[in-house]
Amino acid sequence: MKTLEKKTVADYEALPEGSPYQLVEGELIMSPAPGFEHFRSSKRVFVRLYRLIEDAGKGEVIYAPVDLYLDEENAYQPDIMVVLKGSKARITSKGVYGPPDVVVEILSPSTAYYDLRVKKKVYERAGVREYWIVDPMERSLEIYTNSEEGFKLTSRAVEKGKVFSKVLDVDLDLEEVFKEV
Repeated sequence: MKTLEKKTVADYEALPEGSPYQLVEGELIMSPAPGFEHFRSSKRVFVRLYRLIEDAGKGEVIYAPVDLYLDEENAYQPDIMVVLKGSKARITSKGVYGPPDVVVEILSPSTAYYDLRVKKKVYERAGVREYWIVDPMERSLEIYTNSEEGFKLTSRAVEKGKVFSKVLDVDLDLEEVFKEV
């Protein structure tokens, strides 16, 4: 039986610019374009975070596609990243190196497994302080805060209500994220 050779950041960077791949635990995973509800949810979360973080001078909110390099076998393009002033993460012309303070992933049918399982473990291991999972189909938002025991669910709302980010010290109203046009 032939085993697949693990890929590295060097292999990932050799791909043509704009290639629809992420490097997940040494495997190149194709990420097709997301659907419209994904786009709408990510836009609304980004705008809210931009107003709360960048307008207040607390840091930078980064919208996909921007590469996030966590180690030699993991290079992702999260939907949204927040890098606060004084963060461990470094923003360069090639992307973000090291764990952002907050990573937001918007679930899509083609990427949900990786977002909920594999990437979540890597984000936890890398030291991402908070991991947000937005599910446009369920109309839910979950916030996991990293602790000595790993990610712990600290805030969740479905369809209505608010979630609270301990790291950013802000709340987000689900009606703003999932409102009808």
